[in-house]
Amino acid sequence: MPFSAKQDDSQLATVIVTVRTDDAGEKQYTFKVPFKIGRTDECEVCVRNDFVSRTHASVSVENGEWWLSDLNSSNGVYVGDERLPRVQLKDGIVIRLGIRGPELRFRLQKPVVISRPTADTKKVMTEYAQHYFGKGGTRVAGEHTMMIRTVYAQEQKKQKRKYGGVIAVLAGVMLCLGGVALYQYHQVSKQRAMAKDIFYSMKALDIDIANLQDAVKASGSQQGMEQMKRIEAQRNEMENTYNHYLASLHVYNPKMSEQEKLVLRVARIFGECELDMPPDFVAEVNKYIKYWQSSDRYEKAIARAQANNYTSFISREMLAEELPPQFFYLAMQESNFDPYISGPPTRKGIAKGMWQFIPETAVKYGMHLGPLVDMPRPDTSDDRHHYERETVAAAHYLKDLYGSDAQGSGLLVMACYNWGEDYVLPLVRSMPLNPKERNFWMLLQKHRDKIPQQTYDYVFYIVSAAVIGENPRLFGFKFDNPLANLNTQARVGSGMPVFSKKMRHLSSRLP
Repeated sequence: MPFSAKQDDSQLATVIVTVRTDDAGEKQYTFKVPFKIGRTDECEVCVRNDFVSRTHASVSVENGEWWLSDLNSSNGVYVGDERLPRVQLKDGIVIRLGIRGPELRFRLQKPVVISRPTADTKKVMTEYAQHYFGKGGTRVAGEHTMMIRTVYAQEQKKQKRKYGGVIAVLAGVMLCLGGVALYQYHQVSKQRAMAKDIFYSMKALDIDIANLQDAVKASGSQQGMEQMKRIEAQRNEMENTYNHYLASLHVYNPKMSEQEKLVLRVARIFGECELDMPPDFVAEVNKYIKYWQSSDRYEKAIARAQANNYTSFISREMLAEELPPQFFYLAMQESNFDPYISGPPTRKGIAKGMWQFIPETAVKYGMHLGPLVDMPRPDTSDDRHHYERETVAAAHYLKDLYGSDAQGSGLLVMACYNWGEDYVLPLVRSMPLNPKERNFWMLLQKHRDKIPQQTYDYVFYIVSAAVIGENPRLFGFKFDNPLANLNTQARVGSGMPVFSKKMRHLSSRLP
């Protein structure tokens, strides 16, 4: 299940983008690889304008041609007065972001191909081989040539007699080895299948625990508490068995780089099965890691979170809802931890705050909206600008997605959170209601062509940020894991959640 088709770069035109704005004049960018256009720093072409969405459009290669695609932006992409969802880029084309937004001019530079004459050596060598060692040729054979042919034929007969027996013995040995290899292959396949079944049974228990825990706490039933402990013990046994299978199957093998291991571990933390992972997933995450490394956005966002105590507060709220504290990076992707940020106007209203709640979802999760709800401005009377209240609401919302539509798949939770109601949730709900057949891997396999590019990028930015966060110095950042030494106790009065206990030791239990 490849994430993207490979392109032949040798004949691909270079894209030169000139951005015109009323206030900033002109700025030029040059690309040989796909890129994004939008208002935020994560976009390679950053255009700060009210008509431009956070991630407005993407430019990619299809069949050797450059195409620009609208990423469901609020104000659209225009060529002249016509709004278009996709535009093939031609040399000199001018595209406008929004009906009265900034203009982008595209130039395409074709590569210069220099052909070099080469001798047809293969044909010459073939003729010589046929003349001296073949049974005949186009040229007349002299005495010397005939002697070479005779000696060569005699040597061939000797070699056939000498090695004929050896080849027969080797063939027998290879046949036996092939039988052993086939048996081992079937055994490994059987172990992988059993391990997958255990993993998804474990995820089903996670969903039951997520849905039962609040009810048990509310009832105060001692019998219910004891039943929960039995379920949790069973779940831990299943996890130990699954980890044993991972070790025997050498999933985390010694030849694997530390970076690759971190990608697998973070996927596992977010509730995805390592044994079902698409073959290109690690490479795709590494691509987004490079995007983070190419700017100072990551470092600035973490510094802001630590300076304002967002790190410990967000992690504590996630653990209180039995969610991975690494959902901390979802807030970073949404807002760079800016509690006063406002998104662009949309038909569902303006998203606000660190977690970018739209008005409808904010009200659903108990937040009060301020009088400036329809204006892209900070509003101190709007709960969405109070990071503590919005973080508590976000944790509840993520927990609800985790235990229902997402079926315990953390990456599916991210996709639903980003663009759930109109685009992703209908795709998710079309899949069977169980963790084995409804997870992020299955969503990619069945519906990759229908997933908005913004949602796809959103998930991979969060996962790659979490991978970096496990060991920032490995990726060239000059600080340590921001979640490493947090007080993982839940909110006062809610006790120590089960997930909190598990998360403390998860990295040590993984192979």
